[in-house]
This record gives sequence, structure tokens and C-alpha cells, in this order.
Amino acid sequence: MSQNRYMSIDARPGLRERKKARTRLTIRSEAFRLFREQGYAETTIEQIAEAADVSPSTFFRYFPTKEQLVLADDLDPVMIEAIEAQPPDVPLITAFRKAAESVFAGLSQADLDFERKRQELLYSVPELRGAIMQEMVRSIDMIAGVMARRVGRTADDFEVRALAGAIVGVILGVVDLLPGDLPLALRALEFLEDGLPLGRATS
Repeated sequence: MSQNRYMSIDARPGLRERKKARTRLTIRSEAFRLFREQGYAETTIEQIAEAADVSPSTFFRYFPTKEQLVLADDLDPVMIEAIEAQPPDVPLITAFRKAAESVFAGLSQADLDFERKRQELLYSVPELRGAIMQEMVRSIDMIAGVMARRVGRTADDFEVRALAGAIVGVILGVVDLLPGDLPLALRALEFLEDGLPLGRATS
């Protein structure tokens, strides 16, 4: 079981897993605080470990690099579960949007604030912006996998990949303007769901 702050209730994590999830969250929360106070590049893993009251070796058990501490998206498995819970007759883009709505609605204000801070770091720190392409490919792979299962195709199917790329693209296109604005991401999905009407406009 992953050490995830958004672990499903159905997973019924044991005490050990809950402690791991709390440690992971503490490391990330203290890191985000230090990044805001003294800058991403200026913050060392040793400083993060000290602030979180763990050893550097414990840090590396949870995150292989400082970059991955920000890049790791704990919502991924929750999103997959929410998409798979959508009725099979729901169109793919609609299924993704409704899943996103349900996931966001289930987040506490603290969770929403955490995701907003993570997104702000991703899009504002030069060292992290360079990793966004890697994140995009990973997100496309994840979405293609769950969408392919819904329609009985393979994840490398041309249309499946193109659709997954479109979903990631419309979200990226707007959240870059206002990182962490979840309603804006949902608006982008609705725009895609409507067939990108601006694309049919004439001058």
C-alpha cells in the first residue's frame, strides 16, 4: 500500500501505514515551508530532514530526490479509482471531469491548500519547471491506462493516447496561469468536453 495522504477509506490502513503517511506529509509540509522562507535552491535535504525531525536516510526512503518531493502527486491513485467508479456509459472526457469533481469535493481545505502550494512550486521554481514535461508524459501514461481499460483498448492506442494528451494539455494550458486553481482546471475540462468550440470559430 502506498504511503499516501489521500489513502482510500476502503483501504483501512493499519497503524504502521498511517504513521508512514503522517511522516511523509510532515516531510513535505516542512519542505514547502522552507522553500517559501528561503527558496527552493537554497534549501537542502539535510535542512528538510531536520525540520521534519527525521534523518536524511529516512527522507530518502520516502523521496529519492528533493525534486520528487514536489513532483509526487498523491491524487493519482485516487483519481484512477474515481474514474473507474464512473458508469461505463459515461463518455471518457465526462468520466474524467466527474471523477475530478468528486475527488476535489472530497478534499479538506488543508488538502486543497497543500495541492495549491505544490502546484505553485511546480510552476514557479525554475528547477522544477524543467520537470513538467516529464510529469506530463507520466500523467498521459496514467490517464491512457485507465481510459484504455474503459473502452477495451490498449494504452498505446493512437486515439487513447491522443485523448489522454488532450486532457493533460487543456489543464496545463490554464493552470500555468493560476497554479492550484482547481475550478479553472474543471472549466478547461468542460471546454474540452464541449469540443473546444473556439477551434471552430472563424475570424
